[in-house]
Amino acid sequence: MLSLTLAMAADHVREGIRVNCVNPGTVDTPWVSRLLDAAPDPAAERAALRARQPTGRLVAADEVAAAIAYLASPLSGATTGTALAVDGGMQGLRLRPVTP
Repeated sequence: MLSLTLAMAADHVREGIRVNCVNPGTVDTPWVSRLLDAAPDPAAERAALRARQPTGRLVAADEVAAAIAYLASPLSGATTGTALAVDGGMQGLRLRPVTP
């Protein structure tokens, strides 16, 4: 997705067309909830999923929507060829596991 975004941004920047992408992390959606609910121990699966997130929680769908709205708005007029990670730090942060 990043390569496509960069290629399209380069192809269209002189036409005034901006191309960006949003890279969501694990988003708390009904689909994810159904998958977790189908696990043998749904509570343990939810806890494990939250624990692997640097923020300790799943990304909210509204957070992804707000990032998309920002990139589509005039406020981001100088932004093109960008991949915006809305993933609670999954892409860039490398944290040591928390030990009890």
